[in-house]
Amino acid sequence: MSTEIQIAVSLAVLIVAVSAAGVALPRLVNQSRRLTADWTRKKFGDRVADGVELVEDVVPLPQILTVVVKTVQLLLFLITIIALLIVWGLVDVAWWLIGVLETAIPTATRIVITAVLFILAALGNNVLQDVISEFTTDTSHISAHQEQILTRVGQVALIVVISIGVLSVWDIQIGGVLVGAGFLGIVVGMAARQTLGSLIAGFVLMFSRPFEIGDWVQVGDNQGIVTQITIMNTHLRNFDGEHVVIPNDNVGEQAVINRSRDGKLRIHVEVGVDYEADPNRAAEIAREAVEESTFVDGNPNPQVFPVSFGGSAVDLDIRFWISPPTPQKRWRATASVVENVKARFDTESISIPFPQRTVGHRTVDDDSVVDREATMESTEKN
Repeated sequence: MSTEIQIAVSLAVLIVAVSAAGVALPRLVNQSRRLTADWTRKKFGDRVADGVELVEDVVPLPQILTVVVKTVQLLLFLITIIALLIVWGLVDVAWWLIGVLETAIPTATRIVITAVLFILAALGNNVLQDVISEFTTDTSHISAHQEQILTRVGQVALIVVISIGVLSVWDIQIGGVLVGAGFLGIVVGMAARQTLGSLIAGFVLMFSRPFEIGDWVQVGDNQGIVTQITIMNTHLRNFDGEHVVIPNDNVGEQAVINRSRDGKLRIHVEVGVDYEADPNRAAEIAREAVEESTFVDGNPNPQVFPVSFGGSAVDLDIRFWISPPTPQKRWRATASVVENVKARFDTESISIPFPQRTVGHRTVDDDSVVDREATMESTEKN
């Protein structure tokens, strides 16, 4: 083959390759996409076509098609190079390049599939967040914390599925990986028992819902307002402005008192009245004083009962309710009740006695002491 023929054939190959890769392929893809949309709308109706468009809004189809077009163009470019090598008599180099491609194409295919899986994972994550957010917006039974937990669980599940897919693409035996992960899990579990316990307890708290953010709770010896609930810890702000972090496994092992759950809280205040006073009359006056107090809820009505005999007084138990229950309202209501009861008792001349102790001295007759000592000596001798 003469040089002129080789040049002519090379130019023809280049013209065909450029026309196919640069002009025909993009137009073919766009035309196929348009014809497919029209055929779908005519064949299945507007509902299916609208569904396809909705999928296209979520899935970046133009970007995916661009990647496909670029890949095909690269293959055409390589085929053009091989054809030019054959035209110019470099058959050995062409066969070497074909061998390289036979080795590289499977690896490149796996890389492309892996990239597609990661893209699908990112898209699935966005769809998952949108679905959970839309679902939780329409219901009041799921809190913001539970929405966050559901999102994290869904993301973990998505990662597991994508990981299994990637391992399968690269022909990695999942069984061996699971065995290794099992041994690793045992080691990690033994080294981080408390952390895993807190993690599991966090999921338990999510489903049992003993309290929510903003509730006034007492967990063991700690009392305060719940400010944050994470997978690992529960955060409280106590009444001194301190932030307390409690591991969730400790929360699950202790009694939890939620004072905000029912929207009402009953408070007890004890007061003592003198034994000379009429306890029923004192109880009625105390009840009237509580009803006149601020921050006290009128339903249910306040109650006052004599409950015990104290060392210096008859003890009355004053019971009243506040709503909604907050630490500030409890303190203010208690202070108002104490002030009003004290003022009414002073007006009605009912005294509130304080503890008293009488100290006396017992005298003993000297003759009696002598007789008792003589009797003790006689008993010892016998």
